[in-house]
Amino acid sequence: MKTTNTKQGKARPEPSRGAKLRYWFDATMARGTSALVAWLAVVTLVLIVVFTVIVQVTGMEPGSPNAKGGFFGQMLATLFHALDPGTVAGDSGSWRFIATMLVLTVAGLFIVSALIGVIATGIDDKLAELRRGRSLVIERDHTVILGWSDSVFAIVRELSIANESRKRPAIVILAEQDKVDMEEQIREKLDDLRGTRVVCRTGSALDLGDLALSNHSLARSIIVLSPGGDEPDSEVIKTLLALTHDGDGPHIVAEIQDPQNLEAARLVGGDRTVIVDKRETIARLIVQTSRQSGAAAVYTELFDFDGDEIYFHSDASLAGSTFGEAVAAYESASVIGLVSPDGYVELNPAMDTVVGGSELVVVAEDDSVLANAARSTTAVDESRINTAPVAPEAPSKVLMLGWNERAATVVRELDEYAQEGSTLEILTELGTPDVPTLANLSVTVTRGRTSDRATLDRFDVRQYDQIIVLCYSDELPVQRADARTLVTLLHLREMVGDRAKGERPSVVSEMLDDRNRALAQVAHVDDVIVSDEILSLILSQLSENERLEAVFQDLLDADGAEIYLRPARDYVLEGEPVTYATVVASAARRGETALGYRVSAEADDADASFGVYVNPAKSARFGVLPADRVVVLAED
Repeated sequence: MKTTNTKQGKARPEPSRGAKLRYWFDATMARGTSALVAWLAVVTLVLIVVFTVIVQVTGMEPGSPNAKGGFFGQMLATLFHALDPGTVAGDSGSWRFIATMLVLTVAGLFIVSALIGVIATGIDDKLAELRRGRSLVIERDHTVILGWSDSVFAIVRELSIANESRKRPAIVILAEQDKVDMEEQIREKLDDLRGTRVVCRTGSALDLGDLALSNHSLARSIIVLSPGGDEPDSEVIKTLLALTHDGDGPHIVAEIQDPQNLEAARLVGGDRTVIVDKRETIARLIVQTSRQSGAAAVYTELFDFDGDEIYFHSDASLAGSTFGEAVAAYESASVIGLVSPDGYVELNPAMDTVVGGSELVVVAEDDSVLANAARSTTAVDESRINTAPVAPEAPSKVLMLGWNERAATVVRELDEYAQEGSTLEILTELGTPDVPTLANLSVTVTRGRTSDRATLDRFDVRQYDQIIVLCYSDELPVQRADARTLVTLLHLREMVGDRAKGERPSVVSEMLDDRNRALAQVAHVDDVIVSDEILSLILSQLSENERLEAVFQDLLDADGAEIYLRPARDYVLEGEPVTYATVVASAARRGETALGYRVSAEADDADASFGVYVNPAKSARFGVLPADRVVVLAED
């Protein structure tokens, strides 16, 4: 054995020729099915050449002349013996020739069996590779979803509605789940994708190689979902790094759990990324819906793609009009704000603001109807407009049942809206209430089981203006947390009794699983906030139009224009049915923008969105009852 000298001067034995051949053979075998088939072909060729030479040299050919003739004819006959065991049955000639062909046939059987096994294994490996979803997605102008959670189903459902007008729309999902499992779950929960194709791939969004499978650079938009685990935001931020490391690309929408990580996420995402603060968004929705029954139906109507949505529209014919004139301009579209030429969005601006070169923020059934939107010709009934001053809002009394990571933000938001002298009582069994410093609310914290009737009886629930039921998402699994909430709601339903709408407190419940929303509605809950569901709607909208971020921020911010459901009799006099155009005009005179109305007679009808109608036609008429509400955008 030869030796070589290393840099340290030590002798190292040279590998033998046999070791080198073995290493070379192992390297070729590692190349997969194609290499195995090639080796079997070489062995087969060697086998038939050897046996052909034996037959030719020994003269063992049958007595009858070979039809093929010559060396190559004998090679062909030998090949048939090796591949087809039945060929030997038709041989004639000497016993020595027949025995030789039998040995060849047995050797051929081993080769053919090995070939079948290699091909079958190769096919299985290829199917397993396809099952893992490791091939490159050949799509353009598609939506990429990175990550997997219960939010996926709502997002895919909403995007399929938004994609109805697109040609060959596609959604690509990249997650660490099994490709086939993801596809099966989507088929089970979403029976109608309206022509949208969903392509699933297995991989990690943190791996640049896996990320490239989604072909994200040619996508229309990218949605980054917050994963589970102890530090979900760190994974989202690392995913944003992977997406933005090469500079240009489609716009990105990502959700962050902890508001403290917002700045880091925005720094990494840059101008391409819209960051949604999950905790803050849900808390604000809980507060705003708790203050006015039916608000959740309004937000759902604005945030989803099924029904009326928010669009941006330019209309040169309204350039010389004021905003107050613009809100009454269209028959079936509601103007709710303006976008200045420099991109600043303002909802419910002063009514004397001149439209000029600003874009309109409009609520409409579809953007296609805006191009030829019909103007309203409905006359305003001046005699029905209520000009009496509105009484100031009184201090409120709020009961909060439960505590989780969003509760402190909910309390802080409640304080933003509350009048001085308002009170908040907190009853919780789990969690450690950390009440922030407040300006308007006086807070009392009590320990007790929120799902226990005896504990709830200590509180006269009928005396409260608002009751907020939070789930124990920090302490319990999703289904157990929702089960506790449902039991609490059933107790509240019995305790509130049959008091009429408007006389009983507004009850708002948070649900984690959307499947439990239907169960919660049997408890006559005014509004049910489903955390993942409402976030999914917002993420879907922002993925289609990132400019909506400023609109949603204004809607959910206590400092901007918010949605209110106010008594209809404050706007129009009770009596005969009145046109919606008259309601719009009355709201404009109070510096408010009308969005729709809520009819009390249908308030408990889930199929009618709790009686809430967003963006009705200006010519629509409705009767004014004491419990009816007008949906408006206002500053306070």
